[in-house]
Amino acid sequence: MSYGLRSSATTQTFEDPPRLPRLREDWQHALCVVAHPDDLEYGVALAVARWTSEKKQVSYLLATRGEAGIDGMDPAEAGPLREKEERTGARAVGVDVVEFLNHRDGVVEYGLALRRDITRAIRRHRPEVVVSGAFTDRMAGGTTNQADHRAVGLATLDAARDAGNRWIFPELDEEGLQPWTGVRYVCLGHSLTPTHGVDVTGFVERGIASLQAHHAYMDGLGGVAFDPAAYLTWAATASGARLGVAAAVLFDVHQLIPDGPPPFSSCIKAF
Repeated sequence: MSYGLRSSATTQTFEDPPRLPRLREDWQHALCVVAHPDDLEYGVALAVARWTSEKKQVSYLLATRGEAGIDGMDPAEAGPLREKEERTGARAVGVDVVEFLNHRDGVVEYGLALRRDITRAIRRHRPEVVVSGAFTDRMAGGTTNQADHRAVGLATLDAARDAGNRWIFPELDEEGLQPWTGVRYVCLGHSLTPTHGVDVTGFVERGIASLQAHHAYMDGLGGVAFDPAAYLTWAATASGARLGVAAAVLFDVHQLIPDGPPPFSSCIKAF
C-alpha cells in the first residue's frame, strides 16, 4: 500500500507510510467508551482480546443502547436486543463489565451532561487507559464519521481530564467519587492519523467472534451481506503493515501523563 510520493528528475516511486511505535502496555485497567453496541467490535475488540489475555482489566461504557440502529425494528425492541448482543460480543474478548448511560441513540449531544456522565464513570473505574473513537469528520479510510461517534469521542477525551479536577463537576465529589488523575493515555480508534499500534496477531479470530455476536444488527443492514471475518482480517492485516506485524489495531494516542521527565527539564537544570 502506497501513500507518500517520492520524485526525482527521472523517476517517481511510492513509499510505504512510516512504521508506528507500539502502545506501551505497562498498565492494568482500561475503560472503553463508545456511542453504540458494535462500535468497539469493528476493530478495537481485537486489541481488547489481547489485553484481557494478559490479565488486564477492561470495562465497556456505552452512551446508548443502539435502539435506532435497525430500520425494520421498533427502538423499544431493538434497544434490549442490541444490549444483549453487546454483552455477548464483550464476553467473546474477555470483558464482563458492560455499562450503558441511556443517552438517546442518534441524537447524542456533546456537552456538560455527557462529559459529566463519562467523568463519573472514569472516577468510578479509575482506569490508566481510556479508549474511544475518532471525533473527526472523517474516520480511517476517509469514511464520514457518524454524529454520535464524534460527540462521544470528544467528550471522552475531555472527561479524561475532567476526572482529575475536583472543581469540575463538584457534585461527583458529593457522590463520593474522588478525583482520578491516573489516566495516562486516551486512545482513539479508527483515526485518519494514528500514532501507535497494538499487535493483535493471534487474536483476530476472537475479534471476529465478537463482531459476529451482533447478527441481528448486521441482518438489519440490508443490501449486500457483510462478512465480519473478511472485513476484520483485511483491516487487521492492513494495519499490521504499519507496525511490522501480521495484524494490528491502530490508535491516535493522547498522552496525558508523561512517561518520564519533560524534555525541557535539562534546560531548567542548566540555569
